[in-house]
Amino acid sequence: MKDIEKYLQEILGELIGVERLPENQLNTMPLYIYHAYNIYKTTLLNRAVILVENKNIDDFRISQADKHIELLRNAFNKPVVLVLAQLASYNRLRLIDKRINFIVPGKQLFILDLMMDLRESFAPYKKQNKENLTPSAQLIVLYHILNKNDLNAIKNLSFKDLAEKLGYSSMAITKAVENLKQLGLIEVQGLKEKRISFVYDRIDLWNKMKENGFYCDPVLKRVFVDEIPHDTKLLGSNESALAEYSDMNPSRQLFFAIEKNAYYALQKRNKLMNENKYEGRYCLEVWKYNPLTLAEVFNRHPKIVDPLSLFISFMEDSDERIQMALEQIEEKYLW
Repeated sequence: MKDIEKYLQEILGELIGVERLPENQLNTMPLYIYHAYNIYKTTLLNRAVILVENKNIDDFRISQADKHIELLRNAFNKPVVLVLAQLASYNRLRLIDKRINFIVPGKQLFILDLMMDLRESFAPYKKQNKENLTPSAQLIVLYHILNKNDLNAIKNLSFKDLAEKLGYSSMAITKAVENLKQLGLIEVQGLKEKRISFVYDRIDLWNKMKENGFYCDPVLKRVFVDEIPHDTKLLGSNESALAEYSDMNPSRQLFFAIEKNAYYALQKRNKLMNENKYEGRYCLEVWKYNPLTLAEVFNRHPKIVDPLSLFISFMEDSDERIQMALEQIEEKYLW
């Protein structure tokens, strides 16, 4: 608990002592609580608080933790704070949404019972300005970068052909091109049949987009379901895909990407079993552009999303495991 003591002292500016809960109090807890958590006590802002450290992060489930914390809160009549060594961004948002107190040492402290919400290092990539690529413009950029075997694939297409290739209307492509021009990434050539030409080569284009914060997160939202719809093609995404592109171990949670219009169609037909914001056997990531388009052009892992969209979806996650995996993606699939 030295790391949690140090973190709390840095945050609160006072000496914090964390002690293991006495055995006579631990013995009153159900065995499954005893085996799942290390339980400590401390004082924060003159309030007695119970800290519960999850012993096995790979077996962490929010719905289960919520029930356990409620049991401990009732048993001790004190605020209970979950302590986690690491926490994926999607789980962080779900904990906050469910109003569960938690601490990730060195990264975030959220204790609603004490009206505390301090965040420090969950955003390693800071956007430099408010200008962003639109989803359709980002699709064009990534299509070009990923298409190593034909660097003129985009340049040789008229706006109309580009719209057909990427599954957009001519108007949508015109707006995407205007977005790319405003960001200084392309030049438009031709009079009657206009085409685009990128100002930078593949690597410089990627670095320009990343360093200037032009990227947009391809994920619109995440929902959880208990069954995967069988009549819609889905691609592995998030940590399920990251494990395929890097040395990172796969997570217990299974993730799949689906284009937003396909998702809304399934929703309208009531094809999403037990859809909710918190937990389920599968997590569906609803994408702003069609993940199938870039998976097809990349064509090295046809069952998962392309590596660069995946990279962008994790760019503001400071988990060290994630950042190491992103470095591997750049080394393996960009250069």
